[in-house]
Amino acid sequence: MPIADFLTVADDVRAAAAPVALETTAIAHGLPYPQNLDVAQRLEAAILARGATPAWCGVLDGRLRVGLTPAEVERFGEGAGLPKVSRRDLAPLLASGGSGATTVAGTMILAHAAGVAVFATGGLGGVHRHVADSLDISADLAELARTPVAVVCSGAKSILDLPKTVELLETLGVPVLGLGCDHLPAFQVPSSGLPVDRRCETPADAAAAIRVQRRLDAGGIVVGVPVPAAEALERREVETWVGEALADARDDGVTGKAITPYLLKKLAALSGGRTLDANIALLENNAARAAEIAVALAKLGPA
Repeated sequence: MPIADFLTVADDVRAAAAPVALETTAIAHGLPYPQNLDVAQRLEAAILARGATPAWCGVLDGRLRVGLTPAEVERFGEGAGLPKVSRRDLAPLLASGGSGATTVAGTMILAHAAGVAVFATGGLGGVHRHVADSLDISADLAELARTPVAVVCSGAKSILDLPKTVELLETLGVPVLGLGCDHLPAFQVPSSGLPVDRRCETPADAAAAIRVQRRLDAGGIVVGVPVPAAEALERREVETWVGEALADARDDGVTGKAITPYLLKKLAALSGGRTLDANIALLENNAARAAEIAVALAKLGPA
């Protein structure tokens, strides 16, 4: 496989029965320094405590990396200037010998290349609001249609047009499961009100569906996990903050890859840090649930 020429997989990930991929964009762009490094350690601890192995994914010095040392994770945590890396960015970045933090789409590519079936993140990218004007649709959705990795997340980010995001996932043939929930979570809000395709009561139930999806060679699958109740926010208040943040983004001329980190930072300020607290809680919870799913999937044997 040609991608193997550019890929380095850490020994512990290569030997792991139940690896769980993690995206470096979450720490390089989604959380402030140095809090991001503390969160990174918490995610790793949540995965290890459940018998799985954390596998950070990113691009360092012209190599695709799956599994990073603490010092390398710190490079991403300190590297706010590192570019976000999705599918279209990989070839130019590798050719230049550069470094970058992988998005959901980029992380799925690396995880699949390394044989990692389960990936924990915060929220998916999706169809942006006012899409008719911008045509801004995250590459995450197209990647889910083509790459057989299960993405454990709290639905799609609340800054997005969630009904259109769910509609496009359906069009692309991507199954959406709810782990203990009937509706897709809306990031820091427990429910978007949009039904999932199937409710799974346990991580083992989700693992069984993931295994069949992989046997069908039918692309990726979404496993929605609600934000923990203690840090959950109400939909109405989040919508108010999102409206203000989007207005600021238009005034400041922010578009493209810069829009998501810009809006997340604005929401944290507008909410007095409550959206950031919810984001951290759901990241840790999703890592824990992904680890449980990965362990259950390993017990089922090869797809």
